[in-house]
Amino acid sequence: MPDELIKIDDHTQALTLSDAGQIANQLAGMAAWKDYQARLAQNTRDRQENDLALFAAYLTEKGLQAGDFYRDPEAWRGVTWGLVDGFIKWLRDGGYAIATLNVRLATLKAYCRLAVQAETLGNAEYARIQTIKSYRRIEGRNIDEERTAAGIPTRRLVRWVRGENAFRKAAPTPLTEDQAKALKKQPDTPQGRRDALLIGLLLDLGLRVGELARLQVGDFDLKAGELRFYRPKVNKVQTHSLKKTEALLSTARAYLVQDAPVLGSIWRASASKLDGKAMTGQLTHQGMGTRALTERVRVLGARVGVKGLSAHDLRHYWATQAALHGTPIERLKEAGGWTSLVMPDHYIEAARIANEGVKLK
Repeated sequence: MPDELIKIDDHTQALTLSDAGQIANQLAGMAAWKDYQARLAQNTRDRQENDLALFAAYLTEKGLQAGDFYRDPEAWRGVTWGLVDGFIKWLRDGGYAIATLNVRLATLKAYCRLAVQAETLGNAEYARIQTIKSYRRIEGRNIDEERTAAGIPTRRLVRWVRGENAFRKAAPTPLTEDQAKALKKQPDTPQGRRDALLIGLLLDLGLRVGELARLQVGDFDLKAGELRFYRPKVNKVQTHSLKKTEALLSTARAYLVQDAPVLGSIWRASASKLDGKAMTGQLTHQGMGTRALTERVRVLGARVGVKGLSAHDLRHYWATQAALHGTPIERLKEAGGWTSLVMPDHYIEAARIANEGVKLK
């Protein structure tokens, strides 16, 4: 860099060491920004972009101009401790979950650090922002009690989509063993065989709905009785046995052999009408994404008397059953596609009898 030449008043002069250093810092700061994002899984990048879009929405609501905090380091010029602190309190008073507040604070701190490297945020202001503490579990519980008493929700939807706000359940919908069996029992029709596999993969393997939506015909090895699939949240490919329960392999074989496409996504949407006549149990060539699969779980849940059932509820059921049957937490972490031993604990439903399953001999 110091050897580069620039023109000033038609005279060629060498860059001073100071000028070269300034330019080098700016270029390195931009490189660090892009490198940081490139190292993240796509799911994390999407979540961070949502976090920063919500920060921009907060500033706009306060009458301030906000840039693209996710892509443009210049957007961070002028951000202060007070603005970040105000944003976190705005989320708290708006009914967002305490865990969501902590995650969004972590996102802002990470990008503030990058902005310092890009020289669009000063070191002194960055140091003040670092003093904003995340909420501890007991603090979060106290805040939730206060918010509940004041009629404020405590589990606002994590995503910020087209400026719309929504709410989600404060706790997963519990399932009984009989309800889980009823969900698995579907009619012997193309639609029923698809639904049985959908439910089986959620209840018996604990897949996330996004992972479910990505499944391809080639991911299944029916001869070996295995499913090999990608988990974008942890950027990992895993192989799972379809023989973990008595019916899952036969359920997969029934749908994939008789009803699924030869190539591509395994999911086919239900047919509602053909020539004005109802086509109960039939499928179309149209695929199903995350939203359609989520809605299908809700419909199937309602049929067995479980209102508001979600694919995530079935993942909770899977984790709880695995724990109750003695699965070591390390194995549960691996099977569930988690990166921390803390996460499985969040998914395991507390037993009604606290010492049930405790062995003293």
